Amino acid sequence: MDLSLLNVNKAVSEEENKRAIETIQFIVIRLGDEQYGIDIRHIDNIVRMQHITRVPKMPIYLKGVINLRGEVIPVISMRLKMGLAEDEFTKNTRIIVVKLEQEGNVGFLVDEVKEVVTLAVSDIEKINYNANEEMVNLINAVGKHNEELISLVDLNAISLEGN
Repeated sequence: MDLSLLNVNKAVSEEENKRAIETIQFIVIRLGDEQYGIDIRHIDNIVRMQHITRVPKMPIYLKGVINLRGEVIPVISMRLKMGLAEDEFTKNTRIIVVKLEQEGNVGFLVDEVKEVVTLAVSDIEKINYNANEEMVNLINAVGKHNEELISLVDLNAISLEGN
């Protein structure tokens, strides 16, 4: 058998293996000076900042509700939920509407939606954390992309109840 044919077959096989590496896409958002990633499979919609109707006697991080095409959606401040400073509304502020397992559709206020990145599973490292620290519970992994680290948010750890 011709050696050049073997090398071509080997190269094709290696290329197929590279493509078979599992990847996950994340929307990269900015909160303050930090970058966070949200699994794109959970995202239903990204909308510009709009009027949020305040609901009395709700936790401070639950900013209120919005009406999105006839559906009433609670809006959570990601900054306050993660123990950061109060939200600063700019032209880049967005509400990311996601589908949560326990809560249904929920909107998350973020400072900016930056980009979509594709991370190989090998570039994602799970975090071990102290179960008493709620903010850390929201971050379940760190992804490496272009020499930067992106904290990956575990949306299912976020609840409308609690502090």
